[in-house]
Amino acid sequence: MTLHELSPAEGSAKKSFRKGRGTGSGNGKTAGKGHKGQNARSGGGVRPGFEGGQIPTYRRLPKRGFDNQRFATEYAIINVKDLESFNDGDVVGIEELVNSGKIKKTLSGLKVLGNGELTKKITVKAKIFSAAAKEKIEAAGGKTEVI
Repeated sequence: MTLHELSPAEGSAKKSFRKGRGTGSGNGKTAGKGHKGQNARSGGGVRPGFEGGQIPTYRRLPKRGFDNQRFATEYAIINVKDLESFNDGDVVGIEELVNSGKIKKTLSGLKVLGNGELTKKITVKAKIFSAAAKEKIEAAGGKTEVI
């Protein structure tokens, strides 16, 4: 057997499809582009969203609402139940929570929410406390300090 006698396995090699060739493919002559017009030209066609000069949908629909996303204050949030892992008498601030892995980033400060129960007397330092969180921390004998 020599190189010129080698051939691919039956059905594994398929001839590439070439548009614009009149070989019974149905894609000869205008190659599926129809007759003349913008879409038949090289580099032709319209941008996405173009509706033939009619005011496009994205311009017809009203822009609604106010979005303060860029300037919004974002807090690192923690629940009262997550403070249970600290020991009695500990002072818990944002640094301790980052070191313990309870929160990832400090952001604009710490916000304590009241989900869960607390049984230990700890001092919590945060920027904001929800009413429920403050009540639960103080009921357990702890203190809340607003920074």
